[in-house]
Amino acid sequence: MIRMALAVALGGAVGSVLRFLTASWVASHWPRHFYLGTFTVNIVGCLLIGLFSGLLLLRTDLPIELRGGLVIGLLGGFTTFSSFSLELLKLFEGGRLNEALAYLLCSILGGVLAVWAGFVLARLSH
Repeated sequence: MIRMALAVALGGAVGSVLRFLTASWVASHWPRHFYLGTFTVNIVGCLLIGLFSGLLLLRTDLPIELRGGLVIGLLGGFTTFSSFSLELLKLFEGGRLNEALAYLLCSILGGVLAVWAGFVLARLSH
């Protein structure tokens, strides 16, 4: 249990730093659209969780700490649905209804499609 907790903690630290760097880069290029950094992280994270799940979770020959560290830790630290929710609320409160609705729909549908694409990619590799 301790080894798994350490693997998740290490993966989470790396994922959080990657989220910060990705979101900062996007925000520096499109400051008015502050939410695009989180959107990018969520879509990429959903794609990767589908891919990693398809490739790693059923691989009992790989250490569970590696699988947990990557999926629970790295991707759990990388994806940011709580930030998404806060940003969505800010858009609604700022009267940017059309942008808020587009952000909501694109994030949810894009995330589900990205998870599906990750699984498809994982299946193609077999």
